[in-house]
Amino acid sequence: MTPTFHKTRLAPTPSGYLHLGNVISFLITVSLAKKHGAKVLLRIDDLDQRRVRTEYIQDIFDTLDFLEIPYDEGPRDLSDLKNRYSQRCRMPQYQTLLDALAEQGLLFSCDCSRKKIQKNHPKGWYTGHCLPRNLSLTGQGLAWRLKTRPDFTYALTDYPAACRNCQIPEDMAFFVVRKKDGDPAYQVASLVDDRFFGIDLIVRGEDLWDSTCAQGYLSSLLPDQPLAGTTFFHHPLLKDGSKKLSKSEGALAIRTMRGSGMKKPDLYRLAAAHLGISEAITSLEDFIPAYLSLLHPAR
Repeated sequence: MTPTFHKTRLAPTPSGYLHLGNVISFLITVSLAKKHGAKVLLRIDDLDQRRVRTEYIQDIFDTLDFLEIPYDEGPRDLSDLKNRYSQRCRMPQYQTLLDALAEQGLLFSCDCSRKKIQKNHPKGWYTGHCLPRNLSLTGQGLAWRLKTRPDFTYALTDYPAACRNCQIPEDMAFFVVRKKDGDPAYQVASLVDDRFFGIDLIVRGEDLWDSTCAQGYLSSLLPDQPLAGTTFFHHPLLKDGSKKLSKSEGALAIRTMRGSGMKKPDLYRLAAAHLGISEAITSLEDFIPAYLSLLHPAR
């Protein structure tokens, strides 16, 4: 029986121009939404305003429009993002979660610099240096970290319906929930946003598995356990050689490819080829059935 989902999301971060890997993730998300009857939310993760640039946000709208990738909910332009959908509009919700964690005694303050963390562990993992120091949560310039339990196991649902037990990875121990500048950290914002918008299918790259574990752990501490009914799909990454693609103006940036004269059918063919799809793909209508057949081959 094919499961039905309520809503999934496209969640780009406007810290650079979108590349082919972003587009492939978008196409996979929309394909699964089509198969399972889910609506699609565009959620632009613009919380870190120091890295956000207007041209990066506009690039998201331009790319979705150019490739005719539809979404049902979310901002339609820069003004709509700023006034209704920016993560800055949800700061009270993030603070409510942080306050709840603090009231439960699950947080501690940390003043460690990156240099100090690197010095304390050969791989740069945080070892809980500030946990016994009992620094005040009201101090200035302090990060808030979560008191994680490495032995605690919790269950997540792996697409399409498999139960997967996980624990906090060593490199995510005592992860930051509020940064030194007072802004909520990514794990908090992402969890709150997914709960706020009613997301029950999260599609993301396999490099974000550790973040999934962190958010699942955080969810398990909350009375409503918001991710208990959420299914996760982690897709393989598109790489440039042996390295994960990053946002840039490089050869695989959509902006660069469009500037060189590539049209919509060219980009769909390229995305399909990277996924190992052999059919002639020139549009979303071609891509969806071809990808679903690749994901769920006929027996």
